[in-house]
Amino acid sequence: MPNPNPDHPPTILTDHAAPPVSIIMSNYNVDGYLAEAVDSMLGQTFGDFEFIVIDDGSTDGSIEIMRDYARRDKRIVFKARENKGLPATLNEAARMAQSEYLARMDPDDISLPTRLAKQFAFMNAHPDVANVGSRVILIDPYGVTIKPTNHPLTHEEIDRDLLLGIGWAIVHPAAFIRKSALERCGGYNENYRTSQDMECWLRMAEIGRLANIEEPLLKYRQHLASANFAKAEQQKKFKVQILTAAYARRGLPAFDASILEAPPTTSPFESRSRWGWAAIKAGNMKAARAHAFANLKQRPTSLRMWKLLACSVRGR
Repeated sequence: MPNPNPDHPPTILTDHAAPPVSIIMSNYNVDGYLAEAVDSMLGQTFGDFEFIVIDDGSTDGSIEIMRDYARRDKRIVFKARENKGLPATLNEAARMAQSEYLARMDPDDISLPTRLAKQFAFMNAHPDVANVGSRVILIDPYGVTIKPTNHPLTHEEIDRDLLLGIGWAIVHPAAFIRKSALERCGGYNENYRTSQDMECWLRMAEIGRLANIEEPLLKYRQHLASANFAKAEQQKKFKVQILTAAYARRGLPAFDASILEAPPTTSPFESRSRWGWAAIKAGNMKAARAHAFANLKQRPTSLRMWKLLACSVRGR
């Protein structure tokens, strides 16, 4: 398979059976974004990895896409089976992994080319760190940049945010985890279909240190089918359970659920509006028109959306 990033040929450190990094990814019905996500990993400047992909019961074209990739790149280990949920799938992938490090990836995001190289170097330089993420660049469903994030960088800041219920203090698909730390803290809790990353990071922070790299190393896609939009109420319920247990484990005063931020109330209309204006700013008029048309179907008398559409046609 041609290298998707020919200007930066991948670094292969060794030719042994167990590479130093295992990428682990679960996929469920994300065939529209899957190829872009896979290409972003295969095009890494650091290429000494195995790429474990488990299809968690997809009914779209995902399985055919991944089987084709697995035929063309021997680093890909692909398995398709019935749906078991994300935490069970990630635990299964982690058990399959041969490597010292586990790099998380999601099938609707894009890793930047030097992600693995920089996280691998960071972990080797910081043996006390159990998990390193990075800041990310938010993108819309069409890949248009919305904005970079300002994630905390130090263990103390990340742990503080986790204890406040800020689950993406380390962005899940940007995480680069020491496998021994994941095993020591017990892996992902399969009782939580959402917020399982926050629950895991809280336990991991009790046995090691957490960190984020300042440079964005991932493009994090926002779309209406993502858990942050579709499962907000369920997330809040699980967060209360997770934080209550974490506070008790650490001998802290009882967790006060009132400190949790309310679930996002941004409607699909408002999200598409925000994405549309971000597309205008980025010069992607095709994406801006797509967001405007989608909203006008919902609210044909919206002056804001007619203005967005006009600006996308004029080009500014």
